[in-house]
Amino acid sequence: MRARAIPLLALGLSAAGARGVAGQGELASARPVDRIVAIVGSKPILASQVEEQLVLAQAQGLKIPTDSAGRDAARRQVLRQMVDEELLVQQAERDTTIKVTDQEVQDQVEQTVQNVRKQFSSTSDFQAQLRAAQFFSEEEWRRWLADQQRRSSLQQRLLDQLRQKGKLRPIPPTAAQMRRFWEENRAQQPKRPAAISFRQIVVTAQADSGAKARARQLAESLVVVLRHGASFADVAKRYSADSTSREQGGELGWFRRGPMVKQFEDVAFRMRPGEISDPVETEFGYHIIQVERVQPAEVLARHVLIMPEVSTAQIALARRLADSVHDALRAGAAFDTLARRYGDPAEGKVVPELPVSELPPDYARAIGGDTVPGLKSVFAVGVDSRRPKFVVFELMKRLPEGELTFDDVKDRIRENMGQQLAVQHYLEILRRTTYVDIRP
Repeated sequence: MRARAIPLLALGLSAAGARGVAGQGELASARPVDRIVAIVGSKPILASQVEEQLVLAQAQGLKIPTDSAGRDAARRQVLRQMVDEELLVQQAERDTTIKVTDQEVQDQVEQTVQNVRKQFSSTSDFQAQLRAAQFFSEEEWRRWLADQQRRSSLQQRLLDQLRQKGKLRPIPPTAAQMRRFWEENRAQQPKRPAAISFRQIVVTAQADSGAKARARQLAESLVVVLRHGASFADVAKRYSADSTSREQGGELGWFRRGPMVKQFEDVAFRMRPGEISDPVETEFGYHIIQVERVQPAEVLARHVLIMPEVSTAQIALARRLADSVHDALRAGAAFDTLARRYGDPAEGKVVPELPVSELPPDYARAIGGDTVPGLKSVFAVGVDSRRPKFVVFELMKRLPEGELTFDDVKDRIRENMGQQLAVQHYLEILRRTTYVDIRP
């Protein structure tokens, strides 16, 4: 049995320690003669593969009973999960519209390798960890990662496609199913974190028309330079105002529709690989986009962001506007009316029960330990002091840490169970059309 504990590397944990955990009871000494325990289509699943997955699951936190009956039940659960996975992979492979390219897989593998390597101070430590996880070489580990990534991508693309086509709609669970799930998993629920609920109107300092014109002119000149063969990465490192991607040459990685602003996505998803876009205006400034590769429903792209300079006069104007909004609220003006008229549409207006630990630093500093509901002083936020935002903030309530109740989580349970039940229903359909033999 080869216990592939490499996912633990990504968590910065010792594979040897994981093997020690997994080595309790029968798992420590059992080296069964390999045999076929299931067949899905024409693909066999071996007992050693089930043991491997069981070790990984235990090392990642799954509690394995010490009695033989409990261990057998855990093996059956792991085997069923492996059969389900194989059904989805084979269905995705049969669907000619679902593609996962070698290049895409290798890109993801390379990113994983780089992330893991950063956790080790030397190559020798990294190699020692590979050996502890029973990989003979980095190349063998890379091949294993590539296989796992390909299978994961195939499954996710299949399910995403089914949802987009309306063929995998959530199946609402019954109240009894939700309550049973809650009771069975109640002991594993974390405590409810300390949280606050608030509403806000965020006033953003805007660049004037002259600054916008200068920024657009610079963006247009860079487009010309890039289309004449200049290095996109070099231009991004020199000119881009996006501090997150700038040092990576503007690299944004693979993304689907949703995380980027609409104007950016509308252009990126129409572009061909290698093409340089005209300047695309968004609330952040002017973007020059280059799409490197395209896959169904996602693209790999980079960008240069040119942000118009916001003058001190405009910043002062935004502050005065925020103060006037604050005073209007205190005098009884309607929150929704003021938010629509003056608020930044990119910022949330009402934020319910946000964990205090997740508050942005600027908010945490401004709110501190204040527990009294009501309108607070205007404060500035923004990682770039040249483009601040001013927050008109009203604390609605503050909740201390405590035990979660069913009512706290029932909406999340309903959503998650609805998705799970839909997938299980689809798997039952696949079982009726695919040969599945699970052996005792």
